[in-house]
Amino acid sequence: MSAEGLLQLSWRPYRFVLPRSLITSRGALVERSGWLLRLEASDGALGWGEAAAPLLGESPAHLAAALERLPPVLRRDDLEQRISALPAAFACAVGMALAELDGGWAAAPENGLRVPASAWLLPAGELALDALDRVLADQRGELTFKWKVAAAADALECGVLEQLLQRLPTSARLRLDANGGWDPATAQRWADRLRDEPRLQWLEQPLAPAAWAELLRLAARVPVALDESLPHLQPEQQVAWPGWLVRRPLQEADPRPLLAQLQAGLPRQMISTAFETGIGRRFVEQLAALQAQGPTPVAPGFAPGWRPHGELFAVDAQRVWEAAA
Repeated sequence: MSAEGLLQLSWRPYRFVLPRSLITSRGALVERSGWLLRLEASDGALGWGEAAAPLLGESPAHLAAALERLPPVLRRDDLEQRISALPAAFACAVGMALAELDGGWAAAPENGLRVPASAWLLPAGELALDALDRVLADQRGELTFKWKVAAAADALECGVLEQLLQRLPTSARLRLDANGGWDPATAQRWADRLRDEPRLQWLEQPLAPAAWAELLRLAARVPVALDESLPHLQPEQQVAWPGWLVRRPLQEADPRPLLAQLQAGLPRQMISTAFETGIGRRFVEQLAALQAQGPTPVAPGFAPGWRPHGELFAVDAQRVWEAAA
């Protein structure tokens, strides 16, 4: 697209309640909110984006002021210059929409890419056991499960872990997500128990985001994936990290660099949901499909069953836009 062309920006807010609360060490996730972006080029082409509010611990109210500083019509090169100054959520929405206008992606499977099967998200505490049994009763194949830990008493969770391991098939994989809620001693105790467990895929963000040295020590014993740490890492630390990185595109900024990296085969990147609408979902599914074609394919984290149903979650972007009206 020419830098001379004018772009028209339209925004619509959305809000929805999850089917059930997601309990984590950082609190309970009950509802999601954000803004949808419709970006129209002078030739009538459309690009769609989504700006999702932070997942936990931060009010989205301050984000609304950023929209007032964005004119509804502007040149492409002007918009590109503004992206770096935008809050991450809006930079994500704009970058997503521009990538679509540029033909840099098309919703999978429209582009022939296969969206891989997601890991199954287990709720915190003892509820994980019934959830696991339900999935095992309905699903076959090599299943991956993610269990939220550091959200209940450690002794209780250790007991639940033993029961989970007894019920997990030998072909299954297990991710334990502490959301940064363990201290080093607790994390090391869990590593002692799991270091020889072949079904453990990784411990996800077991320690505080900035605990770089402790995370490296733990990663020398068991597989560790970083999530909340990503905003705290220097570029050289991100490159040097020996494990996986959990990428939530709608919680990062302009997603076009990640799109290009996955197209080039960047390894050890797991694509995860921020509980987005259908507009955001079509983009993260595209990224997950690209990741699955790379050198280190892995199940994405789309949390099946944790999003509501309805037009706000449709595959067609125009239907999602109209549902937010």
